[in-house]
Amino acid sequence: MNDTITAISTALGVGAISIIRLSGKDAISITNSIFKGKDLTKVNSHTINYGHIVDNDKVIDEVLVSVMKSPKTYTCEDIVEINCHGGIATTNKILELVLLNGARLAEPGEFTKRAFLNGRIDLIEAESVMDLIDAKTEEARKLSINQLEGKVSIIIRNFRQKLLELLASIEVNIDYPEYEDIEVITNENIKKEISNIKEELNKIIVESENGKIIKKGIKVAIVGRPNVGKSSILNKLLNEDKAIVTDIEGTTRDIVEGEVSIAGVLFRFVDTAGIREAKDLVEKIGIERSRNEIFNSDLVLMVLNNNEKITEDEKKLISELPEQSLIVINKNDLISNIDIDILKNKDVIYIDTISIDGIEPLKNKLIEMFKLEKINNSDYTYMSNARQISLAKEAYSIINDVEIGLKNEVPTDLIEIDIKRIWEKLGEILGESYSEELIDQLFTQFCLGK
Repeated sequence: MNDTITAISTALGVGAISIIRLSGKDAISITNSIFKGKDLTKVNSHTINYGHIVDNDKVIDEVLVSVMKSPKTYTCEDIVEINCHGGIATTNKILELVLLNGARLAEPGEFTKRAFLNGRIDLIEAESVMDLIDAKTEEARKLSINQLEGKVSIIIRNFRQKLLELLASIEVNIDYPEYEDIEVITNENIKKEISNIKEELNKIIVESENGKIIKKGIKVAIVGRPNVGKSSILNKLLNEDKAIVTDIEGTTRDIVEGEVSIAGVLFRFVDTAGIREAKDLVEKIGIERSRNEIFNSDLVLMVLNNNEKITEDEKKLISELPEQSLIVINKNDLISNIDIDILKNKDVIYIDTISIDGIEPLKNKLIEMFKLEKINNSDYTYMSNARQISLAKEAYSIINDVEIGLKNEVPTDLIEIDIKRIWEKLGEILGESYSEELIDQLFTQFCLGK
C-alpha cells in the first residue's frame, strides 16, 4: 500500500459534476503537478481549493479540489478529490493526467480495503459500505447505517471481551494455583459465563435472519395453471403492466419478474408460466422453469380461480408445494364454485384484481407471514450477510461443545482451548483475523472508486 491509487468515484456519464479520487502518500503532490491555483502542498487539511486542471499550459477544466491529510481521512492516508464538470471526455482526461503523473488505477473497493487494512474500520463496517450503496429500501439503509456506525461491532467486541476475561481467569488459576486470593475458576463458574454468552449470541443469530430479509429481500413465486390471473396479480402488486394479460391460455411462456417494497422490505415477485400438460416445446421449457422457481423461492403463491373447481393438475401441484406456501384464491368478485374442502389444511386467502383494494389481503398476509411489522419496530442491530451469520453460528456450535465438555467434567485446560476458538471465530466476523484470499474476494464485490 505504498503507492497512490485513483479512480472515478461518481457514475460515468453526463452530469453536473464528476469526482476523481486519489489516496496515498503522493496524492497531494500528483494533483498539485496538474493543478493551477494554490500550492496544494501548503494548504490546510480538509479545505476546498479553486483552480484549473492543466495539461502543460492547456486548461482542461475549472475545478474544486478537496485536500484531506492523513490520518483523519477515509483511508487514513492523504486523500484528494478533484471535483470537475460532469461528462465522459472531461472526466476521463483528468483521470488520464493523474495516471500519467504517477498514480495507479484503483481496484474495485480498494479505497475501503485500505480503510480496513489501516484500522479505520472493521470488516462489518467495511461490508456495510457496499450494503449502503446497494440499499433499495429505507429499512436496508437503516440496517447499513447501524452497521457502519459500529453498533453490531460493539456487541461482538463485548462478547470477545467477556471471553477474554474468562480466559485470563482460567490462565491465572492454572499457572498460579498457590495464591489464595485468586478466585478459583470452577466448571460451574465457566458454565454460568458461557451460558450467558450463548443466550446473547443466539438472540443475535435469530434476529439476524431479519437482517438477511431486509438486505436481500424476499423472493416470491406466483404459480398455478394457465389463466387463473397470475399476471394480473403481478401487475396489481407492482402497480404497472409488467406482464401481458389476455384471455388466451398460455400467454406467459417464460418467467416475468418485478420488485416492489411492502412495509419497507423488498419483494421480488416472479410470474411463472401456467403449469399444465405442455402443448409445444417452448411452453414445456417455460413450465420446467416454473417448477424450478417453486424450489428456489422464499414463498410460493399458488393461485386458484374462485369460480372454478380445482382440477386434477392443480391437486397434484398443491400436493407438491413446499412448506412456505400460500393458496391465493383469485376472482373473489365472482360467484364461488371452488371445492374449498380440498384446501382445509392449507393457508388460504381470497383476493381479486378488479377492485381498488382487492389485492390488499395478500399484502397484509405477506406482512404477517414474514413478521414485517416486528422487523420495522426493531433497532436494526444485527448482522446481515451470510459470512457474518455463518461465523456466529460456528461460534455458537463451539459453545455447545464447551457445555458438553463441562457436563462430562473435561479438564479445564482443554475447555480453555474451545473458549479460545469461540473468541477467534468472533474475531473473524470483525476481521481481527483473516486470510488474504478472503479480503481480496470481499472487496472485489465493491464498485470502482469506493
